[in-house]
Amino acid sequence: MQLSSEFPTMDRSLCGGRGQVSVLSCFPPSVGRDIAVAVVKPLGAGLGNPGTRSLLCTDKQVKWTMEVLCYGLTLPLEGDTVKLCVDIYTDWLMALVSPRHSTPPPISRDPNLYVQKILRHLFNLFLPRSDHVNLVYLSLYQQVLCAVQVLARESTMMSRDTWETLLHFLLRINHTMLSPATAAGGVSDLLMAVLLEAWLLSCSRCFPSRSLWQTCRQMLSSWRHQPAVVEQWCRVVAALTSRLLQLTFGPSFPHFKVPEEDAALIPEDMDDKRIPQTWFRFLHLFSNPVELSRTAAVVPSQVSQGEVLRRGDSQLPNIFFKAMSGLGILVDAFLGMGIDKIFTIPIPFSILYQFFYRFFLKKENTKVPLFLFFSGISRPRSGSAPPTPVNVLSVPSSPSSTSSSPPYNRQVTAANFSKTTNKTPTSPSSYWKSFSQLSSFSSPFCSSLRPSPSPLRCNVDSLLHLFGCWLFDAALISRDSGLSLQYCFCKTHITRTHSRHAGQGDVAVMSNGWAAGRAEACGTLCRIFSCRKTAEDILSVYLSRFYLVLIQGLQASEKASSPVLSSILLNSTSLFCCDLRGVNILLPPFISALENVLLDRELLKFKNFVTPVDLRRASILVLLSLLPIPMHFGSIQLEELLDRKLSADAATGTLLSLKPRLISVLIGALQTEADTCNIQLLLAAMLNLVQDSAVLEPAGREQVSPLLTGTSKLKQALGASQTSANRWTRGSTTCVQSDAAAVLWVQFLRLLTQRLTSQWRNDSAVCLSALEVLGGLAKVEVRVEESERMRVVSSVCTYIVFQCSRPPPLHSRDLHSIIVAAFQCLNVWLTQHPTLLGHKECLLEVLEIVELGISGIKSRQEQKVRCKEEKDQNPASLRVKEAAEATLSCVMQVSEAFPFVSGFLNEDVLVRSSCQSDSSLEKFRYFVLESSMILAFLEQTLRREQAQYPSLIMVIRGPSGRHTWSLELCPKPHEGQADTQEPLIPEQHSMAQEDARIQTVIKQQLLSESFDTVPSVKADHSIPTLHETITEEVRTKLDETHMLNWSGVQQQLEHLQTALKRQQQIEARPQASSRSGVTMTCRPPPPVTHFQAARLFLSHLGLLTSESVKDPGISGVPAPLVALDSSLPGFFDSLRNLDQQPSRIYDSTFIFYMGAGQRTEAEILKNVESACNVHSHFLDFLSSLGWPVEVGQVGRVSTSRSEFSAVLGDSGGSVFDGKRFILMFTDSLTELTFIVPSLLHSQSMMPCNSSECNLMIVWVERFEDIENFPVSGLLSHTRSQTEMSISTIQLIYIHPLKTGLYRIHVSENTTSKFGLVVPLVSGSMVSKRSLGFLVREMVINWCHRRLLESDSTPPPHIQRKHMINDITLRYRSCHSEPAFYSSLFHEP
Repeated sequence: MQLSSEFPTMDRSLCGGRGQVSVLSCFPPSVGRDIAVAVVKPLGAGLGNPGTRSLLCTDKQVKWTMEVLCYGLTLPLEGDTVKLCVDIYTDWLMALVSPRHSTPPPISRDPNLYVQKILRHLFNLFLPRSDHVNLVYLSLYQQVLCAVQVLARESTMMSRDTWETLLHFLLRINHTMLSPATAAGGVSDLLMAVLLEAWLLSCSRCFPSRSLWQTCRQMLSSWRHQPAVVEQWCRVVAALTSRLLQLTFGPSFPHFKVPEEDAALIPEDMDDKRIPQTWFRFLHLFSNPVELSRTAAVVPSQVSQGEVLRRGDSQLPNIFFKAMSGLGILVDAFLGMGIDKIFTIPIPFSILYQFFYRFFLKKENTKVPLFLFFSGISRPRSGSAPPTPVNVLSVPSSPSSTSSSPPYNRQVTAANFSKTTNKTPTSPSSYWKSFSQLSSFSSPFCSSLRPSPSPLRCNVDSLLHLFGCWLFDAALISRDSGLSLQYCFCKTHITRTHSRHAGQGDVAVMSNGWAAGRAEACGTLCRIFSCRKTAEDILSVYLSRFYLVLIQGLQASEKASSPVLSSILLNSTSLFCCDLRGVNILLPPFISALENVLLDRELLKFKNFVTPVDLRRASILVLLSLLPIPMHFGSIQLEELLDRKLSADAATGTLLSLKPRLISVLIGALQTEADTCNIQLLLAAMLNLVQDSAVLEPAGREQVSPLLTGTSKLKQALGASQTSANRWTRGSTTCVQSDAAAVLWVQFLRLLTQRLTSQWRNDSAVCLSALEVLGGLAKVEVRVEESERMRVVSSVCTYIVFQCSRPPPLHSRDLHSIIVAAFQCLNVWLTQHPTLLGHKECLLEVLEIVELGISGIKSRQEQKVRCKEEKDQNPASLRVKEAAEATLSCVMQVSEAFPFVSGFLNEDVLVRSSCQSDSSLEKFRYFVLESSMILAFLEQTLRREQAQYPSLIMVIRGPSGRHTWSLELCPKPHEGQADTQEPLIPEQHSMAQEDARIQTVIKQQLLSESFDTVPSVKADHSIPTLHETITEEVRTKLDETHMLNWSGVQQQLEHLQTALKRQQQIEARPQASSRSGVTMTCRPPPPVTHFQAARLFLSHLGLLTSESVKDPGISGVPAPLVALDSSLPGFFDSLRNLDQQPSRIYDSTFIFYMGAGQRTEAEILKNVESACNVHSHFLDFLSSLGWPVEVGQVGRVSTSRSEFSAVLGDSGGSVFDGKRFILMFTDSLTELTFIVPSLLHSQSMMPCNSSECNLMIVWVERFEDIENFPVSGLLSHTRSQTEMSISTIQLIYIHPLKTGLYRIHVSENTTSKFGLVVPLVSGSMVSKRSLGFLVREMVINWCHRRLLESDSTPPPHIQRKHMINDITLRYRSCHSEPAFYSSLFHEP
């Protein structure tokens, strides 16, 4: 639909400055004035009196009187003549509404004819006068306009001719008042409001002719220098757009909310078929806003352009900005991003309507209080209050109060009519001080003012067909051609009173005034192209023009426009995520723009019109989408397709050559950023980049070791991170010269640890994200020196010390949560790199931190050592103590102890494997140690050859899990022993053999004979002799004691000598006798086969003491060593429940595949039944998450790719629905389960040791379908036992792009009180290489966040500790101490 170019030209009678000529004008002025005064007084006296009839009865009388009234409207305001003429005519106009007694009968009989004539006469009131700014005149103007407004609203008898006359009348008075170059004052708002409302009413009741539309368009184009024109036009077009969207897209499309007063402008009875035509014609009434930059197209031909150009407060740049803002709002509405705005309008129609009825129709008061017209009457709010304007570009301010307000946000005040128009221009900075509610520069990620686009939105080409011509023209207005040459010349000539340099500066200031409108156009275009639908084709001509707009707008030179650059960045956060053809050509200019913003700490040139935090946040999101592109495309050439005159960033080479610049921007942004959310986004980008580089460069990792051996080389490679961020510029020597993954890893780690212990340590949200990223970097496989890893462990320990040493008033749950997270990070590093504990310094530092967490103080402080018994147990909190205990357990088990093969053995398996035939569960003895560990003893062996030694099988159940040990008390090591050994029994010999032996005397010599000749050294005297240790005091005491006991000693010696003599006599008897005899050699007793191994083990560990087994007598506190009664019912069931409780962080995640256009649960769940229904990359993604595990055999894992393919078969992932198989990923600290629900089973089963899943991963083929994902319907396929609400479900959407990259969108619920959960954030781009790793890290970090923030869900090891305590209290043996000791000597 287009306006015909063959419309007749504008009727010159409408543009003429002459009104209707009365016959009285032929007479002298005094004669006409006297006649007019004499006629209007009696007629005016009869107005408003119900019983008074009109004095005019015939047509001739009425026509003659109207000639007098026509002349009276031209008189000056010296008396009441003009006022009475207006009162009479406005009263007679109501003949088409509700005739009165005062209305002459001829007018009542043919009201249309006379109303047409009255309207032509009333034009005389609006003719230019010398005193036209008089407040009385303004009140008369408003009286006539209100009467015409009531006539158009309520009349049902108006003919087509009357409608056209009414519209002609409004066009003529608007042209008379608004076409002059001078400001029309506050009445301009009412003039335009009445005209547009009457025009809308005419479209509903009597559609205007094509010639009238063309006339209106041509006339309105000559009023565009008046701010009220663009404001009222935007207001009406927005109301029409709201109605059009409901009609075109239906009720499911997001409602574009406008104020109720604006919505009421559209007649309810307007035919739906007329809505599109009316909207289209109203849209083009204003014509191309770019014409505002050409003064000849704005100012009427009869008005000198110099007259306008000499006015220092020209509103054209401001009007241009308002027009482009209005178009931006319309575009947002068509995209489904319409913000619920409540706008302030200049003069509410409802109040004007009531005002006219009260003071002119009902005549309750003949005196009009003028303050009502000029006191800034504000519309009563309907609905919510207007949103606070945040993060938006401001409207260029101007001295004139009537046009300095933003569109839809200006109220009429008395000052509007009294202020003069000739004022000097304001300073350049004042152009950007105030914020506008209508500007579309509010960032979509920093506030909820702009929601995501609707999936029902129209195509990009359709929007560009409607608005593209205006937007492209506005966006391509160059810096110096924004004004016409004549304007620039005139302005320079006027300001040449100063130096030539000052004159040039003034021209630059005025030229930059157009930058706001241009920036608005660029931002709108960016939003349009960023809302491209999946697989949508865009015309090449639109893409080429759009890329040209961005290349010019992103110039980083001194001539660049800061508002335009800001607008592009704020609205291009998802531009590189939309699969636009040839979008990579924009990488060099975008990188230059990011360097211009992110490496500037102050952003002084942007502060005047945009919030720096939001500008930096938008730039960071753009950076997130750019990071994987160079590594993904690699060797693809970036040819020089652009003219360097258009852009200084035209570059050649490969896309991979841009990677160092992106790394420099990322590191520099981390050094300059201060906002919490922005830092978290940068940290997420950091882990993404390092992991992608490490996977991409396996060869580079092998070459890292020699690179990092030299200290000087390392410093040279890390020079960029040591340099101040303000010196970071493109092409400088501080850019990262080597992008090897290991060098990058070291750079980021040094920067993170330095910031963590200094600038960031007081920001809990940033610290938590930094610790999460540090944990992720620990899992990245790179080869670096061990000292770099030790540096990280030392930094984390330093951070824990700082947080624990805060004053008590600063301690809170959030602070303790951060400390717990730091201990978790420490656990990750120790388990991923167990060799760290092989270094004495590192081990000592870790153990000191564990001691600090458990006791609240370190033993070694300032060269002073405090023993354990001297310290009071005063940890920062119970949670910190438990986290430190978990780290201690991690230290004890870290040395290649995972996976614990024996951890999968329980009592049933051990009994079946025992060599004894009478083995059963009753043979186990159960003890509880310190209420935190259950010991199960089986005094049998698994091998018969071990039966000759004390052996024991022990199952240990503690907070860290279940472990099985086989113990044996062997006097000799097993190595080197023969399989069979003879008993140690000496042979028997006869007496003859014994006598035949040759007895020799052997002198036992402990030391060598030459020992005395060896000279002594200092070490020989390190141990003193016994007599040297006795002091004189001790010697004196010993002598006294010896004298007292000497008598008793003498008696004992005599008794001993007597016994020895008796023994010698007995032994000599056989030799003295002549009889011969044989003496039997002593034999050792036979080997013991029953050892009471449990008792021996407990005794050797020092647990069988009176203090260990004695009940402390405190209620609820058992003894340190407690025996359990396994015969009680439910005991073994409680043990099985304890075994099912995992000791590691665990969570379950459900994965869905959503095809294009799917909305129902059945369609989504059916996709994974066959591999033909899903993308091959989806199956690769599943294989990267974990390995297949059969349900019930979690301990048996395999990481083989071939096994994954064998298990998968022809399914699309439904085999991992939790019935038979699941996908599992486990390490020393984590246990993740991934389930792919399907329709094959009504409800997917959760693994027995999994938590309630509240995290979903959705693979979406079409990105816009994420708004239609049926979360509530799919909950029935993911819930296990408890109910979950939608608000607790966290969603991660993965959308594959044609380029091979993946677009990530994270639901808002994944944010916590500590900010974003990293490393996946909305708007980021991820490569296939890193997708599985980053998704796992996201799940792990979210699980940690949930545990940190939850008061009711303790960590798994604490849950196991509580279960052990419950088992102790429930199944403890009630035997006494003697019975306890006695039971150890008997078999169970």
